[in-house]
Amino acid sequence: MRATLRWAHSDLRTHRGEALFLVLATAGIVASLLLATALFGYATNPWQRVFTQSHGAHVWLHTDKAADTGKLAGLDGVDTVAGPYPTAAVTVSSRGSRAAVELRGTPERPSVGRPPIVSGHWLDPSAPNGVVLESRLARALLAEPGDTLTVPGTARELTVVGLADSAEPRYRPGEQPGLVWALPSAVPDPGGQVIGLRLTDPGDTSYIVQRAVTVLGSGAIGEVSTWQQARAEAQGDNRLLGQVLGLFGLGALVAAGLAVHGAIGTRIRGHLRDLSVLKAIGFTPGQVVRIFLLQHLAYALLGALAAAGLAEALGSRIPGRLGDAVGVWQGLPGHTVALIVVPVGAVLFIGATTGLAAWRAGRVPPVPLPRPAATSGGRLSGVARRALGVRIPPALVLGWHTAFTRRRHSLATVARLTLPLLLIVVAMSAWTTIDRFHSEPDRVGLPTALSVRADAGRSEQQIRSLLERDPGVAAAYPGVETAALGPSQTATIALRGLGTHRDPYPHTLAEGRPARGSDEAVAGQGLLDLLDARVGDWVRMTVGDQPLILHIVGRSIEPENAGRVISTPLDTLRENDPGLRPTLYELRLAPGADPREVADRLTAAGDGHLDVHTVANPADGLSPLRAVVAGLIAVLALIGLIELLTAIGGTVRESERDLLALKAIGLSPRQITAITVTATGLTALAAVLAATALGLPLAHWLIDAQGRSSGIGAGIAQGPSAVLVVPLGAAAVLCAAALAAVPAARAARRRLADTLSAVA
Repeated sequence: MRATLRWAHSDLRTHRGEALFLVLATAGIVASLLLATALFGYATNPWQRVFTQSHGAHVWLHTDKAADTGKLAGLDGVDTVAGPYPTAAVTVSSRGSRAAVELRGTPERPSVGRPPIVSGHWLDPSAPNGVVLESRLARALLAEPGDTLTVPGTARELTVVGLADSAEPRYRPGEQPGLVWALPSAVPDPGGQVIGLRLTDPGDTSYIVQRAVTVLGSGAIGEVSTWQQARAEAQGDNRLLGQVLGLFGLGALVAAGLAVHGAIGTRIRGHLRDLSVLKAIGFTPGQVVRIFLLQHLAYALLGALAAAGLAEALGSRIPGRLGDAVGVWQGLPGHTVALIVVPVGAVLFIGATTGLAAWRAGRVPPVPLPRPAATSGGRLSGVARRALGVRIPPALVLGWHTAFTRRRHSLATVARLTLPLLLIVVAMSAWTTIDRFHSEPDRVGLPTALSVRADAGRSEQQIRSLLERDPGVAAAYPGVETAALGPSQTATIALRGLGTHRDPYPHTLAEGRPARGSDEAVAGQGLLDLLDARVGDWVRMTVGDQPLILHIVGRSIEPENAGRVISTPLDTLRENDPGLRPTLYELRLAPGADPREVADRLTAAGDGHLDVHTVANPADGLSPLRAVVAGLIAVLALIGLIELLTAIGGTVRESERDLLALKAIGLSPRQITAITVTATGLTALAAVLAATALGLPLAHWLIDAQGRSSGIGAGIAQGPSAVLVVPLGAAAVLCAAALAAVPAARAARRRLADTLSAVA
């Protein structure tokens, strides 16, 4: 055992840099996997915690006032019922911020859908104008208990008495109204009612919704929301961050394992005599295997422990969402198990790849076999000989020969170096796609920057004139948005009438064509998946109690409402309802116009009749992904550096027996050095070309697959430009050549006795 430890210690002193790189790479990989685990837990558990604490309803049905909702309690599969509660759609204002809300009349704190209070207290009959705000809405309004909310256009005031969490669909400006609980007396003129259903089996949600629509009649139901939709919205960007971290963490783990395997294999080929000596003095094959295995397991274990310790001690202090995710994850029941399983799994994987290479070391015979007299690269090909004959520099010809003649070995080296470079290309594509949402929003489904909702205080012509008069507004597209029931009447979709036939709304189309004719529409990927439809199909939906049949002629990229959107010109909806007037206006701004400044001017000019919001950009929630991608690129670059050093070492060692022949034909040490540098540079160039050729299509496929699964749809992927890819490839090749220069120069200037010893 002492001899084993002494040999391992001697080897560590010889390869300090390689050991440091392995420790750092393992630490980066384990940290990425732990952060991915934290984000997955954070994505699901906060919503699940609120749903469990509130004894949440699995289905919420918004109906008209006349609907007999009492029949729903008797449906098979319905456990308990919340409500019905009267509701009214109003706009509230606080500290200069406005929000559309659903005012829900709740006589007492419900047993189903019982919102957990996070600040203040529940409604008190002694304060008839008191309200409780959903916490996300309160953050948007900058409201706290004790603040006063005003209702624009009226003299009415509401007093905030508490803030509460909710497991229902969250507030989204311009899309989903916020939730405000109030006493029934504070809802004097309700526009409808809402009822919640808690089911005995959550898996029967679609069936129960269908039965409820049949009992009440489709005309009585305005909107349906389910627990699956609310959970998907709550997970949102956090789950995507977890998927990105997990994908790259696993990819980096595979790359690190291959790098370790290649490093050990190269060292075995370079130290065959040393291994034979160990066998000759009594080391068994098992002891030789254990030397390499325990040595690299120690490196991996040190890196894994460092990553786990840093994640546990400092993870919650990371700024932004990642720190919040780690803080929540540390309080979850499975936290300790994950903190042990992830590092142990990474160490075992690295140990497995190490063991395969170390097994070869154990098979080295005690008496070294004589090396073949032929050169390591084999005979020069006819093309190489002709190239030398036309005075192409020998370093270039012999470097190519050295790099690619031994095909099996060369392909393995290129493949190991390609993997981290490929993942870097994918990471750069993710970065570029996020930038595209900000730099070219009109190409990813965000052609407008502001959304304006108007009350009934002004005519359509007056509102359009006011909007288009602003110098920052390039175009104003009138529209309406309403909830509609799909063909199966089990889910609510968003029906939008935007633009007119004369002035069509500029949808971003990924398939098909724009909706030009009557009854034509474009739909998002989420809606097509929900209805199991595709471009060219006719779909039937129910708006209120009126059926509507539309022909889907195109697929638009829809970042909002999980892509469950179908859009048609406003003129199409007016054919069924000639008196329909716009309730919203989507504004395309002039180049260089600041959305916030334009919003402030329009709000002031509207004199309380306009509610102006900036259009939400899904990339805003992915800002932590930039730091994640940068960190992953650093880890992958470190793994690539390890593999590059391994390749350089192998090339230098295997070229030692060619030194005598090269010197004999008259090549100088500088030319011999150039051969090794050229071989290393060409190997790196081959890996760069392979990584680019494979990484760009893979990145497009992965990003578009994520777009399809989120409902946005394929077509959002954007690969890095040549301005980024070419410098990356050039830097990799130049770095490889620079790293190879020093060891190659040392080998070329070795003494004749050392060269003869290496050949022997």
